[in-house]
Amino acid sequence: MNGSSESNKALLEGILAKADTFSDIEVALFPPSVYLQQVQSALTGTGLGWGTQNLSQFEKGAYTGEISASMLVDFGCQYVLIGHSERRCLYAELDLDQCLLDRIIAEKYEMAVRAGITPIICIGESPDEHAVGRTEEVVLRLLDTVIAHQGVEGLAHTVLAYEPVWAIGTGRSATPEWAQDVHSFMRQRVAKHDKEIAKNIRILYGGSIKGNNAAPLFLQPDIDGGLVGGGSLDADEFVKICQAAVLKLG
Repeated sequence: MNGSSESNKALLEGILAKADTFSDIEVALFPPSVYLQQVQSALTGTGLGWGTQNLSQFEKGAYTGEISASMLVDFGCQYVLIGHSERRCLYAELDLDQCLLDRIIAEKYEMAVRAGITPIICIGESPDEHAVGRTEEVVLRLLDTVIAHQGVEGLAHTVLAYEPVWAIGTGRSATPEWAQDVHSFMRQRVAKHDKEIAKNIRILYGGSIKGNNAAPLFLQPDIDGGLVGGGSLDADEFVKICQAAVLKLG
């Protein structure tokens, strides 16, 4: 929840000014929904995509404050974040039974797929879960729920993001080796259902990515890019992260 019309304009101009230095990779920006029209206007025709930070699991109706998939399509959204850790930890989701929360995330995922929007499903463990070695358990629980709800075929049009909650906003980042192990584990789980989908699915890392740590993360074989948080609020920093991702292609 950052930005204003004025600061957004400066940020977008700063990123677009260097966009030719990372034109070979796929980049999308995820503003607060009230700024979608501004971002759509600025990015149309540039090669950069845009999406939003959440959507409702319902198509329409008396759900005040929610945003439907069809509304996002109206703004040309190509992507949507689903199950971001801050949605899980800070709002009503916190009070839900974990199985119910996983099902809601799966339902939101289904709505995005039906609307033709690429869902980016965030998966990761809390500090407490990380401390007791439950990373794989947490990853499997949500990944299996999504597959059971929509079938593995849906993952062919999906992006996964490993989002270690213990590393977000703390300045800590998982080591490249740790992140690689978790990404590999996720890919292997998908491969048990479909090897071709597992080979092609993109798995992003999202945990305090900065310009000075992005390259070693992105060069890991199973890390296909980044879900950038605070680093996206500064144009120069974000451009450095994007340029680090270009190294993956070399």
